[in-house]
Amino acid sequence: MTRCIALIAHDQKKDDMADFADRHQSVLAHWRIVATGTTGGRIQATCPNLDVTRLKSGPLGGDQQIGAMIATGEVDMLIFFVDPLTSMPHDVDVKALMRLATVYDIPMALNRATAEILMTTYTP
Repeated sequence: MTRCIALIAHDQKKDDMADFADRHQSVLAHWRIVATGTTGGRIQATCPNLDVTRLKSGPLGGDQQIGAMIATGEVDMLIFFVDPLTSMPHDVDVKALMRLATVYDIPMALNRATAEILMTTYTP
């Protein structure tokens, strides 16, 4: 069974996530990828060869969809490029998602430096 990675980025980090996905296309091609709506669209535009399942936008429930997938064991890793300098109206959803990743003990990166390490250590 193919392992699943969830990719999410706050608005100010979406370009960084698209660049990250572009840089790691060869590794990500072996993962099932789920992403929140806008982030998934940016990744698809930058990396058209990657198969990305786009869920709802984060504020419209995409964070919660990914949280449910973590709780049911469908997501094996979470990479969420968080923008700590911008207030988020759906901050409660973001914290719940991070809590679920912690409760279900899946690898989670909240910044690019940690995500880079995960890409070199975890193979699907």
